[in-house]
Amino acid sequence: MRQDAQENRERILAAAEEVFGAHGAAGSTEEVARQAGVGIATVFRHFPAKEDLVEAALLRHFDGLAARVRSLAAGPDPAAAWDTLVRTMIGTGATKLTLASALPGSGGFPDRAVAASNRVKTAVGEVLRQAQEHGAVRSSATIEEVYLLIRALSQASATMQIRRDTLDRAVDVVLAGLSQPAG
Repeated sequence: MRQDAQENRERILAAAEEVFGAHGAAGSTEEVARQAGVGIATVFRHFPAKEDLVEAALLRHFDGLAARVRSLAAGPDPAAAWDTLVRTMIGTGATKLTLASALPGSGGFPDRAVAASNRVKTAVGEVLRQAQEHGAVRSSATIEEVYLLIRALSQASATMQIRRDTLDRAVDVVLAGLSQPAG
């Protein structure tokens, strides 16, 4: 793909993640084109149907999150990585849920989105394991429990008007509940 076409594609996907992440299926390809600074024909040249664009934006979201989580896992401080990971996943979870809800049909995620989601979960599991070995997270916490807590706060963020400071305090409660008890 030519460099300019690749740059257009990336701007379109970034705009789609923002537009569909905020508005779900009600988001328009016209708004995506406007935010990306391209014509609507350029959007459709890259993504022939709106559902193709939404799926690609969801894949971009997962790929970006997986890269961020892998970077955290490679860092020197497992406790800080854990804190950043949970805050990042909750902070971006509403976008993911809204993008997923904008996909047509009720047959679940497309196979590529499932695979991308699984890559994120594997990376999250590594950060969790490191934090547990470091003593920052209780050893009894499972990835399924962590995902349930993250999804709960993400779902609340996606469906309710929550003040940022309230969400931050709720995340603090989740992190405290997952931390290794003293003694």
